[in-house]
Amino acid sequence: MADLKIRVLVAKPGLDGHDRGAKVIARALRDAGMEVIYTGLRQTPEMVVNAALQEDVQVIGLSILSGAHNAIVPRVMDLLKQNKMEDVIVLVGGIIPDQDVEGLKKAGVAAIFQPGTAMDDIVQFIRTHVKTPGVPAAG
Repeated sequence: MADLKIRVLVAKPGLDGHDRGAKVIARALRDAGMEVIYTGLRQTPEMVVNAALQEDVQVIGLSILSGAHNAIVPRVMDLLKQNKMEDVIVLVGGIIPDQDVEGLKKAGVAAIFQPGTAMDDIVQFIRTHVKTPGVPAAG
């Protein structure tokens, strides 16, 4: 049986125009053997969830630097629930004030990675928490 790859969607929701960090994460996850879909800048929660549905991902990584996380994340979680995608793990990275971490976790976010988090920690977290196998690796 072919190796199953973990599929991760990396998204930049909101009006944030800075995506270097998201691209660094996407490359690190790809280098770790995961299949990464990067949606690009200025995604709405609807666009993110639609892409996750179409790509059949197990993980959504939201990179948010704009401060809009308290509006965007609950909307993404609601849309996942509406689409019966509660098994998708949602991770948030970026500038998230400490006082907002608890609320995001209550909304269903699996983990929040603030600037300076080691890439290995993120890779390890995903590998540990993804339960369902991904798609067969090409080859």
